[in-house]
Amino acid sequence: NRQCQPVSRFGSGRNFANRGFQEKKVVEDSSTQNRGFKEFPGGFGRSESIKDEQRDRPQSGIFLGSRGRGAFGGCAEVYKECNEEIGSERGPKVTYVPPPPPDDEQAIFARYQTGINFDKYDENVVEVSGLDPPAPLLAFEEANLSQTLNMNIAKAGYSKLTPVQKYSIPIILAGRDLMACAQTGSGKTAAFLLPIVAHMMRDGVTASSFKEQQEPECIIVAPTRELINQIFLEARKFVYGTCIRPVVIYGGTQTGHSIRQVMQGCNILCATPGRLLDIIGREKIGLHNVKYLVLDEADRMLDMGFGLDMKKLISYPSMPPKDKRQTLMFSATFPEEVQRLAGEFLKTHYLFVVVGHVGGACSDVQQNILQVPQYSKRDKLIEILQSIGHERTMVFVDKKKKADYIAAFLCQEKISATSIHGDREQREREVALQDFRSGKCPVLVATSVAARGLDIENVQHVINFDLPSTIEEYVHRIGRTGRCGNTGKAVCFFDNSTDGHLAQSLVKVLSDAQQEVPVWLEEIA
Repeated sequence: NRQCQPVSRFGSGRNFANRGFQEKKVVEDSSTQNRGFKEFPGGFGRSESIKDEQRDRPQSGIFLGSRGRGAFGGCAEVYKECNEEIGSERGPKVTYVPPPPPDDEQAIFARYQTGINFDKYDENVVEVSGLDPPAPLLAFEEANLSQTLNMNIAKAGYSKLTPVQKYSIPIILAGRDLMACAQTGSGKTAAFLLPIVAHMMRDGVTASSFKEQQEPECIIVAPTRELINQIFLEARKFVYGTCIRPVVIYGGTQTGHSIRQVMQGCNILCATPGRLLDIIGREKIGLHNVKYLVLDEADRMLDMGFGLDMKKLISYPSMPPKDKRQTLMFSATFPEEVQRLAGEFLKTHYLFVVVGHVGGACSDVQQNILQVPQYSKRDKLIEILQSIGHERTMVFVDKKKKADYIAAFLCQEKISATSIHGDREQREREVALQDFRSGKCPVLVATSVAARGLDIENVQHVINFDLPSTIEEYVHRIGRTGRCGNTGKAVCFFDNSTDGHLAQSLVKVLSDAQQEVPVWLEEIA
């Protein structure tokens, strides 16, 4: 059910019993992994775990279990809720075919308004590591792009380069491998799409539907369905009026639909890992023509959640070796462990671009850490939401059932809310996101599936109802606001009994972003 329906849809608290939503006094129980919420059947249900993704994978895949620790110390629960899909043998066959995106010029070039602090991006210090990096661009005109591409850039509302674009575009145009780290909402997607499309236009790349097997020149992978679709929509802008055809495929949708989209012609393939490997396994895609491999949210793509899939992708005999392709990695966070893993994918002399601090939070987000014990969180959430009115707000929780529960609870309190998480069907996820974007439901309760990359205009607030297990996830979550030079506010509920492991990291992130650090947090750290 869509949580944003009128309160009567849910009835009284007594009727929540069948849905696991009955209200009881919260009982603290630190011995469970359910973060103290003992009263609900299953303790709010499963966490966002690898197991939930594995049900959508090819059956030959390797199962990692849902309680293991990641290579970087984070619980498995935050690592792979985000995935995809391949019509599971255990579940019903997926028949959902997503509606085609509107293809009129106005809809294609719909854009995000830049904010008051957009020009402040230039104040960020940029470091480039590696041999002989090309000089940065100062303006789009210096890149010598084609007239068509320059027109598309202007229509899409790009007039001034951000730091990550100034440095990344010439590096990619020069054919170098790149790892780029820049704050959330600072233009990383355009930083890799623009030079790739420029190269394709120069090389005269065209799509053809008269092939038994499509041979894309570029493969872009990202961890979540909603993010990969967003990248595809951005690619459509830059290829407008050309014969280059981008295609997006992801799980939760009918596999036949994905195949039909690919077979109509495919130069830029945007995909989530599971669906990509499935379509390759069906021999609908050939890899020998791949010139560009892009890993967006690269630290997630190389961690315990997706690392095996990525190794499998580059291990196909038909995939050009790293010396014969260009590999690009982008993220707002790059733990040192991931930087070491990246060497397997990148050429020896790759370049590493860092804008500001590695893994730093966006300085346009005002961060506020509150000490809130588990049993007081709901009341505090209501207090905050009632004080901010109808401003668009994302609330992050740690479990899927809790997302539904909190959304239903908010509706009872006359606050229109909906939820998004990995157990909702793809159609429901897309409707929830649309209801949030349109303002129909100004509150979106989400798990980590919505933590990365999503670009939703006018998100003024992010509330971390539950803190994540890693500081990287925290940085991505609060980065849903304060994008593209706009300002935003992030509040997080810190429970001493469960969140102490993040205290030191939070102090560093707050300090690096010139935010006030509470005295009590410094003492805990």
